[in-house]
Amino acid sequence: MTAETAAPLRDPFKNPFPESDTARRAIWEMLVPRDITAYLAADWSIVADDFVEANFTGMNGNRDENPQNWSLSFASLEAYRNEWLRQAKEGQGTEYAEDARTAIFTATKLEEIEIDGSAALVRKKFDGRIQRKDGGEDRLLWQTLYICRETADGWKIAGFVGYLPYEGH
Repeated sequence: MTAETAAPLRDPFKNPFPESDTARRAIWEMLVPRDITAYLAADWSIVADDFVEANFTGMNGNRDENPQNWSLSFASLEAYRNEWLRQAKEGQGTEYAEDARTAIFTATKLEEIEIDGSAALVRKKFDGRIQRKDGGEDRLLWQTLYICRETADGWKIAGFVGYLPYEGH
């Protein structure tokens, strides 16, 4: 493939949905820039209002293709929040050799959102690396399926199946 025929590189910071698609644009804003910003700051308050607390359920695919090996790791939003904060704070203790924000945006791809009435199935994929100052790297390679609900206050996360294996591209 020559430079003239190569597909244009996607801008990982740019919402891929048209201005007229307000639902998908709102979901993307919630699950990409707001989530990344909150995670890097280890500040749950940035995303706290993005969830439906009642009946929230999060499953952990444990990066395993066999659903038999998945676990109900987050039977409540509180359980998920606690693990999210633990991981975010752990990440803050890592010294990176590159800009972590840019690396996470570049690794994140969210371009598939299926909407049926007031429910949405969102596919968020991670495929990238963040170089650490110690010479190692953090490998981001998994996918998450989110179930979102449209509420009077906008689109919210009602649950997810995360840490699913992803082949990447």
